[in-house]
Amino acid sequence: MSNFGVLRLRVVNPFDAAFREARSAVGATAVLADAEQYATVAEAVADCKLVVGTTAVGARDLNHPVKRLENAARAIRKQLASGKVAILFGSEKFGLSNKDFSHCHWLTRIPTREDHRSMNLGQAVAICMYELSRDASVAGTSEKEELAVSGEVERFTASLIGALKASGYVNPAASTDEKVRRLVRRLKMPARDVQVWLGVLRQIMWKMRSGK
Repeated sequence: MSNFGVLRLRVVNPFDAAFREARSAVGATAVLADAEQYATVAEAVADCKLVVGTTAVGARDLNHPVKRLENAARAIRKQLASGKVAILFGSEKFGLSNKDFSHCHWLTRIPTREDHRSMNLGQAVAICMYELSRDASVAGTSEKEELAVSGEVERFTASLIGALKASGYVNPAASTDEKVRRLVRRLKMPARDVQVWLGVLRQIMWKMRSGK
């Protein structure tokens, strides 16, 4: 990260003993020392307008569009002109879970050869950071409408899931929550629309509870 000028590291529920022992790196001690810890992915990406997951794809049945890294880097650089972007990396052994993916707008992959997709996590991060910095002068233009950050989108998602379950439209299930979360993120909601939709959902819930 430090090699390519990316200095803000956020970790979700790390194995504390190993994480503390890793707090030294040649020329990059500050990145690790200043790393922020979060209990959930939702909290870690709450202030980001774009959340991109990483995957080797393989035999996984994915529900998100997947962009090759060079195309993803262009889209990320463009979004950085108007807001924060989070790139999620999972463990080397398991990668990101479907629940992790549900917080993402889309996914990216490093184009490795098909019969050897697995990469060392540090190497994967370095390749992604290099691709992002390779043509940093091409920043693109800002969005015409300011997009809502992930924390606002998650508030709307939780309210929508609550309304759907209260109405009997969906059954309480983790997989249903993930499908709704993915659907909401595909909408690319403008920040100004989130409060309007939250008000709409509150009114719907009030009507259902009052029976009027």
